[in-house]
Amino acid sequence: MIRERIIEKADDMMLSPQFSRPTDGHLKALPKSEVETSRHAAKMETMQIRMIDLNLFRVFDAMFQYRSVRKASQVLSVTPSAVSHALSRLRQSIGDELFVPSESGMRPTSRALEFAPAVREGLEKFELALNGKKATPVESRRTFRIAATDYACMVLLPSLVKRLARSAPKVDLRVFSCNRIGIVQQFENRKADLVIGSFNELPSTMRRSRLLREDEVIAVRSGHPLTCGKLTQERLNEFPQLVVDLGGGEQNDSDAPCKIEGADRRAPLDRALGEFQKEKINFVGRSAVSVPSFTALAPFLQLSNMLAMLPRRLAMWVAANAPLSLLEPPTPSVAVDIEMLWDQSADEDRGLQWLMKQLAESVGDVG
Repeated sequence: MIRERIIEKADDMMLSPQFSRPTDGHLKALPKSEVETSRHAAKMETMQIRMIDLNLFRVFDAMFQYRSVRKASQVLSVTPSAVSHALSRLRQSIGDELFVPSESGMRPTSRALEFAPAVREGLEKFELALNGKKATPVESRRTFRIAATDYACMVLLPSLVKRLARSAPKVDLRVFSCNRIGIVQQFENRKADLVIGSFNELPSTMRRSRLLREDEVIAVRSGHPLTCGKLTQERLNEFPQLVVDLGGGEQNDSDAPCKIEGADRRAPLDRALGEFQKEKINFVGRSAVSVPSFTALAPFLQLSNMLAMLPRRLAMWVAANAPLSLLEPPTPSVAVDIEMLWDQSADEDRGLQWLMKQLAESVGDVG
């Protein structure tokens, strides 16, 4: 982080002299008729750049990451009024509102979304240049925003965090629920850098990469009647099922999990089970109880004879921390792809591409 202290004043924010030196430039030769116009334009552009306090971009970057004046002020160790004053000055210099109030916080304008990546990259390069180092994702100070399902939080991300703690301690992650957001909107507002889950069709502006393929096992309490004797389809049908409904049942479409236009709102694996039911394959018995997340399963299973179809790796984690037994289904289980998504505009984001590589490699630690 650039260690230039922001000093709150009524009319200015101080800037270290090392950031205020003019930079020499060279113009390509132009036809004589265009020389005067070009000189005038270059002069006006140079004057505009010189008039902008570069510390203001630190404020902009903090606001872009946290979408809150209060949180930005805490990160920068200044008062909220100093952040507001800095934003006002930057708005005047840029000629744009940059951030406008919304229900979810301060929403960046399209102009802010355009140059936010360049501001972040520039700040990182300043910091590393002052330290005499070449800019690398490993040594950069950056916060990545990841939208993830329960499955990803419980199975995949802990291994990534362990890896980053060793190799890139300056990198921070802000993980939030993928259950109740609109993915397209989150990418457009740059509120999410990466999304992890299982998806069907996607808009053409999104990129996808498979992390792993997951199948299912049956989870029941220890001592459950199904743990004795041969497991058959008929015996499975005798017991009610506990299901995970990430869509929240009767919620409206705006609350759909990882919402994509036309997507099914149920958890991916439950959706796959639904496809079996459409083919009139009675895979399991009645769905007696639905819960909103995988973390809620264990207590229900321990205190009843219900069963749950769970992703294998997640089931192994749950069974290691609760008295549950795992059973292989009597017929081939449903397999789904767990993927990471990103917006095509991030294809040239070296930092995000590096993080995705780290995530893909960390999957090997999961097993």
